[in-house]
Amino acid sequence: MRIVAAILRDPSGRFLLESVELADPGPDQVLVRIAGVGMCHTDVLVRTQERFAPMPFLGGHEGAGVVERVGSAVTGIDVGAHVVLSFDSCGACMNCLRGHPTWCDTYMLRNWGGGPPGGNLPVIDAHGDRIAARWFAQSSFASYALATSRNAVVVDPSFPIELLGPLGCGLLTGAGAVLVSTRVVPASTVAVFGAGAVGLAAIMAAKIAGAANIVAVDIHDNRLELAQELGATHVLRGSNDDVAGAITRATGGADFAFDTTGVPTVVADAVKSLRYGGVCGLIGVATGPSVLETAALSRRSVMGIGMGDAIPQKLIPELLDFWAQGRFPFDRLIRTYGLSEINEAEHDSHTGQVIKPVLIP
Repeated sequence: MRIVAAILRDPSGRFLLESVELADPGPDQVLVRIAGVGMCHTDVLVRTQERFAPMPFLGGHEGAGVVERVGSAVTGIDVGAHVVLSFDSCGACMNCLRGHPTWCDTYMLRNWGGGPPGGNLPVIDAHGDRIAARWFAQSSFASYALATSRNAVVVDPSFPIELLGPLGCGLLTGAGAVLVSTRVVPASTVAVFGAGAVGLAAIMAAKIAGAANIVAVDIHDNRLELAQELGATHVLRGSNDDVAGAITRATGGADFAFDTTGVPTVVADAVKSLRYGGVCGLIGVATGPSVLETAALSRRSVMGIGMGDAIPQKLIPELLDFWAQGRFPFDRLIRTYGLSEINEAEHDSHTGQVIKPVLIP
């Protein structure tokens, strides 16, 4: 079928809206009419790191919409279902069977690179050339997308489906880091480095978990203000010469720290902010190698976190329940744009003017 998609052909160029051909769903796939898709930092990593996907490229991995067709082997997802699209996993390896789909043996193959595991690319442009278009098993910067029965999460149709896409990655990651990966406990101290969508989701989740002190660190005043409104008890400018010391003086040190930036100096500050016995979760994509002092690691732990170690079919409905209760107001992070405004959305996100752009086809 013909669809409209935002294609990136040049790492330094603009997204181009094009009419392309999308393949029919395979046996284990569903065809989803996209109602809204979040733009995440991960979608633009291909601009600077060619190893993630080749050009031309169709990104988008926070899609949400309505199922219009289902493959012959799909069960549990019906035509007309409202779904949030998240990451893909095999469901059969040892890690998947143990309830850790983010550790799937084929995770990288299924989600990174823009191509299917051992199959043909599902999108062809007007010239007959194939597009790298299976980004996180969806490539949802488009009017329609193909997903799998593993990464399409059925949600209550009473929720505004056009706003739910970010629950599939950024919000899932931040909240999952707190509620699943580290299991933050009541009365603890949590420090979150970076108050973007992932960091703010972590702050909201820390409040849900009952943390007594929640420290937000960022370089944007508007994000720190919002962090306070969403649950942060302390805020610090990232330009502070002694962020770790300021956190220790204010709270006695963090029991849990989360870095969402991937910046090596920030990672070091996050580890230094821990009290003895504390855990630092590394969420952000690394921008370079981090060097940590041995003394800083004494009696402290560091763990890498991917996608919040979440089972999307479990955590996404839970987050929607929290939202309905007024405890996870993620809609306050969102600004909507038309799909044709994708370049403006990318600019506004990069400059910090908006936290979570959502594109409406």
